[in-house]
Formats: sequence, structure tokens, C-alpha cells
Amino acid sequence: MTVAPPVRYNPSYEQPQSDEAQTIDGFKDSFRSIMETTRKDYGHAVRGVHAKGHGIVTGTFTVLPGLPPELAQGLFASPGSYEAILRFSTSPGDILDDGVSSPRGVALKVLGVSGERLPESDDGDQDFVMVNGPVFGASTPAAFLKNLKLLAATTDKAEGLKKAWSATLRVLEGALEAVGGSSVLISSLGGAPETHPLGETYFSQTAYRYGDLIAKFSLAPVSPGLTERTGDKVDVAGRPDALREDVREVIVEQGGTWELRVQFCRDLEKMPVEDPTVLWDEKLSPFVTVATVEAAPQISWENGHSQRREDALSFSPWHGLAAHQPLGAINRVRREAYEFSANYRAEANGCPMHQVKQLEDLDD
Repeated sequence: MTVAPPVRYNPSYEQPQSDEAQTIDGFKDSFRSIMETTRKDYGHAVRGVHAKGHGIVTGTFTVLPGLPPELAQGLFASPGSYEAILRFSTSPGDILDDGVSSPRGVALKVLGVSGERLPESDDGDQDFVMVNGPVFGASTPAAFLKNLKLLAATTDKAEGLKKAWSATLRVLEGALEAVGGSSVLISSLGGAPETHPLGETYFSQTAYRYGDLIAKFSLAPVSPGLTERTGDKVDVAGRPDALREDVREVIVEQGGTWELRVQFCRDLEKMPVEDPTVLWDEKLSPFVTVATVEAAPQISWENGHSQRREDALSFSPWHGLAAHQPLGAINRVRREAYEFSANYRAEANGCPMHQVKQLEDLDD
């Protein structure tokens, strides 16, 4: 099959809707509801989504040499190495027993990046925010807000029932997978398979500028210590922090290597910018590796110390270079919602959110 050339970026491909400002206000209200509830529970403010971290891993991000011109853009314009931070998490805004299963996430922060910045983005970093599924669970901000309101309504409610409900949904999701299907909705409501976070491949799900082009990103495990965990189920019975424990066991012994990959938009109808529920077919546009992340063996989670690191870190698709501007409605509403979440944590915890510019800042 002949692969079509990548589509060149044009601002007209984004189509803001008249109700987006109202929807953004709704996001802030839901984030406030979640974070105020959890703050009362924990005596400390945590993230509005992806509150529970399962590992913070530091390493080196290396842009590959010899990339062709279409790939050598933005952060990837020249080969080089940067300090980097990975944070593994799950999606709810409260810190739940790992028996309540939900999609896994990873946030990657590349430090020491130079170049023209996105508006209101501090100097020095490039963030990539990804989840272990190629498509997003809502086609519009309004639909996304409905899901967030459901999370807000169930925050701090009946964890035992959530665990039982999650177990039931996992059985249903497993039955779907057995016949070649899956459900983003079932996974997001607690039916995500209890897979090992380090064996998962993660996806940006939404589109971004890639210099003059349009792309999605993916982070895939490649070292044997990670790939042999792909598909492994984590035993969560009687282990409220099973994911932290299992991630730590692998990273402390072996570290890990991942590849950052790029998938170009090659057909705006089949690979839309505004609807992240549409799968971009890899047969039409395969992912291509542009960088690696290498982490030496280290302690990925240490109670007390890791929570302080969590407080120091803020991730957003809008932290970065103008060459990698987030695209589409979901990313547009994320901009203010994520900033609201970070500012709430900073104010509630009495600690201004300082940009981490080098790894040693993480522990200052």
C-alpha cells in the first residue's frame, strides 16, 4: 500500500464551537468539586484527575540522529539528549485502592528544551500526556464534561462498592476482548484490565502540531524488562498499592527503555483533528520512532519522598513549544482546566508551583 504524504498544518482545521467557554467553566467547577472533596479527606490537595501516582522515574530523553526532514521538526529538529521525568498514574481524582481499576496514564516531561514557546508556557520543558489506549473516550468537550461530572459525583463515595463494581466491569471487558472487542466507556468506569503499567503502550489520543505537519504521539516499552510485562495482570487482592509495588520492583532492578513514536495525519477525513474518538489507522499511517527514554535502575516510589515530588510536578499538553501546539477541542478545554488544577494545588498546599528546569530541582 502506498502511504499518502502527511497533511500540512492549517489553522482552519480547528473548528471551535460557540459553547466552549461555557464548557471550560463547567470543567473548572467539576475540578473544584473533586479537589475540595479530596482535600478534606487527605488534608492536602491532589490532582483533579490522575491523582494517584504509581511511580516517578527520571532518565534521559534522546532525539534520534538522522531523522528525515518531515520528522526533524520542533523538539526533534536536531539530535540531542535531555533530562526527563516519567509519572505513571491512573485516571480518577481520588486516591483509590488499586482494586478499583481504571485506565493507566503516563506523563513525560522533557527538560532543558529551547525554542519558541506556547503562550503562557514557562521556559524549558516539553510535556507529553498519554493514556494506554489509542482513542479518547469522548468526541466533544461537552461529552467529556459529562464524564468528568460523573467522576465528581462519585468522588469519595463507597470505595468498597467501587471495587465490586470494578471487578464486574473487568469481567465484562474481558468477555468483549475475548471476541476481539473493547469498550472505552467500560474501561473508564472501572472495567479497565488490571494490566502492568510498565508493559503498556501509551497514546496522546489527541492531535498536535508537528512543526508544519499534524501528528499524534505514542510511548512504547522496548527493553525486555518492560515488554515481558505486556499483558501481565497485576494481583490487586488485598494490595491497595499493588501498582506502585510492582512498578517499583521492576524499575529498581532493571530500569527501562521506551520509544517515543509519531503518527502523521495523512487524510483529514479518516484522521480528523477535532474528534479524538476516531482511530487513526496505522495501516494508513504507521507510527515512527523519533526518540528514546532511558531510565537507570532507581527507586520509583518511596512514601513521603515521592508525594513531595508529586507536589512539585505539573503536567499539561500546553507546557511546551509552539511547534507542538495541542490541537482540537479536547485540548483547548484542557488548557485552562489543567492550569486551574495546578493553581488550586499550589494555593491549597501553600507552595507555589515552581517549574522544574533540571532534575535536581525535583528534590529541592
